[in-house]
Amino acid sequence: MTLRGERVTLRPVVGDDVDRLTEILREPEVARWWGRWDADRVRRELLEDDETVVFVIEAKGETIGLIQYYEEADPDYRHAGIDVTLATGRHDRGYGTEAVRVLARYLFEERGHHRLTIDPSATNARAIRAYEKVGFRPVGTMRQYERAPDGTWRDGLLMDLLADEFRA
Repeated sequence: MTLRGERVTLRPVVGDDVDRLTEILREPEVARWWGRWDADRVRRELLEDDETVVFVIEAKGETIGLIQYYEEADPDYRHAGIDVTLATGRHDRGYGTEAVRVLARYLFEERGHHRLTIDPSATNARAIRAYEKVGFRPVGTMRQYERAPDGTWRDGLLMDLLADEFRA
C-alpha cells in the first residue's frame, strides 16, 4: 500500500532501503533525537518488527525519511501512535508535516481510529511545531521519558489528535 500527498509519497519499507535509512538515522541532527542506529538495527526494528508499520517518505523519487505507526488493539483503548524523522537537509520545508498529515488521514479514514498520539522529546521544538500544524495538542509531559544518546534522561511531550480536530 502506498499513500500519496501533494509532495510526498509514503511507501512500505523494503530491504533495499536499509542503507539509505541507516544513513539518515546516523545524521547528527537526526541521531540527536533517535539515538544510535546501524544497518542491523534498521533491519531488525524497521523491517522485521510485526507490531509497527513503517513507510519510507519519498519526495520526487528520493528517500528523505521514514514514518511509522503502531496500533493499540484493545477496544477500550484503541488508538494509533506515530513517529517520524527526515533527513536533515529536508527539515523546515513542510515535508514532515505533510507526511504526518497523510498518515493521519489514512489512520482516521481507513483504519478507523478516533485518536492518534505522538511523543517527541519535550525540547524538540521543530517536531512539536510540525505536529501542531496537523492539529496535535500537548496533553502532558512525561518526565525522564527516554534515554538520550548521551545516556541522560530527557522529558517527552505526549501529544494527541482527535479525528474531529484533524486539519486535513
